[in-house]
Amino acid sequence: MTETASRPTLEAVAARAGVSRATVSRVVNGGDGVREPLVARVRRAVEELGYVPNQAARSLVTKRHDAVAVVIAEPETRVFADPFFALQLRGISKELTAHDCQLVLLLTEGRDDHARVGRYLAGGHVDGALVFSLHLDDPLPGLIRGAGVPTVFGGRPGWGDGTRDAAPAVYVDCDNRGGARAAVRHLVGLGRTRVAHLTGPLDQTSAVDRLDGFRDVMVDADPRLVVQGDFTPAGGERAMRELLERCPDVDAVFAANDLSASGALRVLREQGRRVPEDVALIGFDDMLPVAEQTDPPLTTVRQDIEEMGRLMARLLLSGLDRRGEAAGPAGTPAGVVLPTTLVRRASA
Repeated sequence: MTETASRPTLEAVAARAGVSRATVSRVVNGGDGVREPLVARVRRAVEELGYVPNQAARSLVTKRHDAVAVVIAEPETRVFADPFFALQLRGISKELTAHDCQLVLLLTEGRDDHARVGRYLAGGHVDGALVFSLHLDDPLPGLIRGAGVPTVFGGRPGWGDGTRDAAPAVYVDCDNRGGARAAVRHLVGLGRTRVAHLTGPLDQTSAVDRLDGFRDVMVDADPRLVVQGDFTPAGGERAMRELLERCPDVDAVFAANDLSASGALRVLREQGRRVPEDVALIGFDDMLPVAEQTDPPLTTVRQDIEEMGRLMARLLLSGLDRRGEAAGPAGTPAGVVLPTTLVRRASA
């Protein structure tokens, strides 16, 4: 007898529990209308027999796939090199696992991949989508809207289609602007007068918000003290070299994330600048594999990346529970912004 043939069936569970097949189906698929003693009998029979529901058949009954797509609008090389994505995926995975829901990871290398992701989401393979690291010109929001898939975004949306009747995007973000203000105020409080900012990619709202936070404090800053980076260590190195060429008298730097700060730190060391004696340095994220292992350890703005992932998944699942098969996580707040905290270490 094959392994498939030996698997316990719904009928076997019904016989063991002494109830009808329909009763077992309602219990297994989370339906209502079954008295608690019968529920207990069915669950005991399921456990004793090792019954595993047929997912395809269950989907026909529940109209749910128990699967969520996680779409990261970045190439594979970036995703697997940046601890930020690992932390956010860990939070998402924990929440989905707790709800017996599968994670389907989709990455985008280019425009052809955007179309592929749109087709996959429109194909009815998943119950919803969690999408993050979007860029301002990204076509994914429109493709997702066209697919009619309930979606929660990571990060404040920076797009708009001009339609007043469109439902607001549900998203989870941190207080990027407030965290940046706290970092720059700390540098000013140390007596630093030539405070610079290495930005992230300015086609992402997190980078724009952090730049705005810098400008909130440094209202009359020399424009040369703002240099664009890209959230990577190599980008931090390039931006730091450009900054030192423009403004060799810089005495403090706020980098848009920890990876950029780590790259900036290498350049400062190469050029004989002591941190923090000559140049104070602050990052953003508080990713411990980066912030605690730099020399000196990095002062940074902490955002709870893993919790943001968990909250994204929680908002999506709670919306699905309320709406069933409808296309949207109704009743969820349009935007959830988590607080940030300045974590002081030796670099500033």
